[in-house]
Amino acid sequence: MEKKLPFSKYFVIGVMLFALFFGAGNLIFPASLGQQAGSNIWLAVAGFLFTGIGLPFLGILAMGVSGSKNLQELASRVHPIYGVIFTSLLYLTIGPFFAAPRTGAVAYDIGISPFVPEGFGQLGLILFTFLFFAVTLWFSLNPAKIVDNVGKILSPGIIILLIILLVMTFVKPIGEIGAPQEAYAHGAFFKGFMEGYNTMDALASLVFGIIVINAIRSMGVTSSKAVLITSAKSGIVAVLFLGLIYVGIAYLGATSTGTFGLFDTGGPVLGKAASHYFGSLGTIMLAIIIILACLTTSIGLVTACGEYFHTLMPKISYKQFVVFFSVFCFVIANFGLANIINFSIPVLMFLYPLAVALMLLTFLSKLFNHSRVVYTAAIAVTFLVSIVDGFKTFCQLFNIEYFGWLSAVVHFYEQVLPFYQQGLGWLLPVLFTIVITVVFVRVRHNNSYSIKKNSHSTI
Repeated sequence: MEKKLPFSKYFVIGVMLFALFFGAGNLIFPASLGQQAGSNIWLAVAGFLFTGIGLPFLGILAMGVSGSKNLQELASRVHPIYGVIFTSLLYLTIGPFFAAPRTGAVAYDIGISPFVPEGFGQLGLILFTFLFFAVTLWFSLNPAKIVDNVGKILSPGIIILLIILLVMTFVKPIGEIGAPQEAYAHGAFFKGFMEGYNTMDALASLVFGIIVINAIRSMGVTSSKAVLITSAKSGIVAVLFLGLIYVGIAYLGATSTGTFGLFDTGGPVLGKAASHYFGSLGTIMLAIIIILACLTTSIGLVTACGEYFHTLMPKISYKQFVVFFSVFCFVIANFGLANIINFSIPVLMFLYPLAVALMLLTFLSKLFNHSRVVYTAAIAVTFLVSIVDGFKTFCQLFNIEYFGWLSAVVHFYEQVLPFYQQGLGWLLPVLFTIVITVVFVRVRHNNSYSIKKNSHSTI
């Protein structure tokens, strides 16, 4: 008989999942969104929640439904080479390219920069990130339970501290909510929707899903259906915590603009708010918790990337990968938080549609008996749109004119693809492709079955 877990177990797994998701981006992006959205905050937050917690939840479920042992195995349903390339790009994105360096930059912006004299910001960033990633390297090379234990203590600590801060925000707002900035004046929902990509949690969910599933199985839950149900219940706990924090931080950002001014990133908003409500002690407490939280996230990301790429290239040792990734993160972190965010957005515009398409295919996979034809066709269509979106976004962010072929393709997509201006031009073509290829596969299967049946009857 299948073991049934009590609510306390769901809650523990949910908090663990929350801790895996909760990192630097979960703090800075809703704060920035709140500042930018102003009076359109609730529309923007609705869009942000769709991608910020909805897609990660679907990612966890997709890994449970797939039965795959890891992301590479799942992505290999498209093609084994695609499985390696997609998984590698995803690990690099949530690891040394963007998410891991971002932890150091956010820890500095929130925890250290308020105490650094004006004019010494870049030097302070260099010194802090050197220490930050040196500690990351040390713990990644010497895995110890202290990291897990710190994480277990920090997760409730962060939740409690943020809840206290956010309750104060609603009870005694910092200021009035102002007018939205230009980007959020029209289409605030879709702008918030795209902003949710920046958390990278939907990408991470395809990696974290296996961790959650293994934790559930270790508690005695074995059947696929029970694992999926338990994953869903635990996922709800995690996304509820994330959702509440997102809404609170976004509201904090929206009420802060008149008092603190508009920041380039959401990093300084929380530090300023802690100082506003609780003085120097609040700023110091927030700084310590945020730095430790970002550090545990950084260690986890560097370790995960080191382990994956070592399995992919066994001739290069885990130690060599970890040293390389730690040094790489240090270098990238010193480009500053705003630059890390700007360079990550085009990559996310490329990767997110591919990840979501893979999730959709996973849920529908039994309808077409996991046929590679459907997987390959749908991913190919997604790629044709998302790669253009990536280049287009890069040009827009850095004020570069569209190069020849890109201008023509973007114009064509704008004319023929529904929702292209909202960043969802890939969605309907992919759904159409799935329908057409599923029909093709099922008809071919039925014809093949009929031929076999007739040949047996003749014999």
